[in-house]
Amino acid sequence: MEKLLEKQIQTFKLTEEQELLRKTVREIAGDNFKEKAREIDKSHRFPRENFDLLAKLEMVGLTLPEAYGGGGMNYVSYAIVIEEIARVCATTSVILAAHLSLCSVPVSIFGSNVLKEKYLKKLAKGEYLGAFCLSEPGNGSDAAAMLTRAYDKCDHFILNGTKAWITNGSQADVYLVLAQTNPELKHKGVSAFIVEKNMPGVSFGKLEDKLGIRASATCQVRLDNVKVPKENLLGNIGDGFKIAMITLDGGRIGIAAQAIGIAQASYDLASSYAKTREAFGKKIISFQAIQFMLVEIATEIEAGRLLIYQAANMHDQGLKFTRQSAEAKLFCSELASKASNKAVQILGGYGYTTEYDAERYLRDAKITEIYEGTSEIQRIVIADNIIKELGAKN
Repeated sequence: MEKLLEKQIQTFKLTEEQELLRKTVREIAGDNFKEKAREIDKSHRFPRENFDLLAKLEMVGLTLPEAYGGGGMNYVSYAIVIEEIARVCATTSVILAAHLSLCSVPVSIFGSNVLKEKYLKKLAKGEYLGAFCLSEPGNGSDAAAMLTRAYDKCDHFILNGTKAWITNGSQADVYLVLAQTNPELKHKGVSAFIVEKNMPGVSFGKLEDKLGIRASATCQVRLDNVKVPKENLLGNIGDGFKIAMITLDGGRIGIAAQAIGIAQASYDLASSYAKTREAFGKKIISFQAIQFMLVEIATEIEAGRLLIYQAANMHDQGLKFTRQSAEAKLFCSELASKASNKAVQILGGYGYTTEYDAERYLRDAKITEIYEGTSEIQRIVIADNIIKELGAKN
């Protein structure tokens, strides 16, 4: 395994198609999302038109099978797309990430042919917007402690419970919902279901007034005696926790890419400002203190991007990548907060105002250290994998 990984790292580079994809998405995001990002941040308005444009350009099903209307692309390409969108609008990037990696991909991997025909084609084309419902008001990182229940009623299930912090919450059309079918088994008793927005008993809490990523329609999803057809079970009874963990492994690549996009935007703004701002008769970029801040961030952005590509490349080759995706998510999310904080510092008083985007980058960055597994959870995941690897060698 170590020799294989070493070879991958030494030879890995983006293909011409991936470089073209980066250029194309950068232009699309810059032309259509950049100016709007401030407006939706202030108004908390969900930018459905951004998602619809990405659907029109066949990007919302990027990694899904071509047989179901997807793009058939790999996770390296997915990471590129998320980074370039996050570079101008972190909210739009997480709307896409939640839809694709957290809802559509698990349907593609674990769904029956009936479920794929019923939902995957519409998800791939953007006719449906997807969401992922795991966390609850009383538990986030402790997913096995969920209280949402699914009762087997022979020809259907009845779901009751409340899911919290759901990205795309009130705007989604379908939800991947995790619920307990056998609480005595704890995490082994969790099952996964596809729930439609228009099913009787589905309702929503108030939109959360968040620090950043303000327009992502984050809210509670409430299930009150929701009748779900048997065919909407994803995988088998008791597969839910496994499905969630595999889904989050892939999802963390997207959040790492979102974080690196925010870090890159922060660096771009700070370096551009430093080249024009004068103090003491000099451009401030000539001061070593400013240079060192920019050098540190630029270097760590390169390191973070390579961590993302390594995890994505391993995913694409069918290798176990749990540790690598956790490392990428941990490093890049903490870098996003660091880089955006440095950008505010370099801009000084202007960085603290809404006249520049630095303060929005700082606010948007923080959530990347929290959702899809906090930094503390990532450290636990990485440590657990390291211990297992060391044990295997001894």
